[in-house]
Amino acid sequence: MYSVSVSSSPVIKVTSAKHEVSYAVDGSLMNPLEAFYATLAGCAAVFAKKACKELGVSPDGIEISCRPFAGAGGPMTLAKFKTEVKFPEQFSAEQKATVLDAITHCAVKKIVDSGSEISFTVVEA
Repeated sequence: MYSVSVSSSPVIKVTSAKHEVSYAVDGSLMNPLEAFYATLAGCAAVFAKKACKELGVSPDGIEISCRPFAGAGGPMTLAKFKTEVKFPEQFSAEQKATVLDAITHCAVKKIVDSGSEISFTVVEA
């Protein structure tokens, strides 16, 4: 479960049983939409690291860059999310392919891909 106590502060603190994350609506921190894109980038890194562990190679030096592209509906629509991965010299073509394939299985990306099945509800508690 995630919870937020809303206040007049520009900072929004979301808490869970184990963690707290802060966003802002004044540009001082990421806003929730930016954080969503950052989550996709972070998920790519998690899956790259998992692949490297399975390959028995260090993930050190891998660089992942992600860029969202707005759809026809403007900045509130996501038409494309491009992930680019740069590898250190020591990675073979086969290792690169394994890591790239692993990144395509990012759990967050999978949720977005099947988004039409998500049901959102807002009710008074």
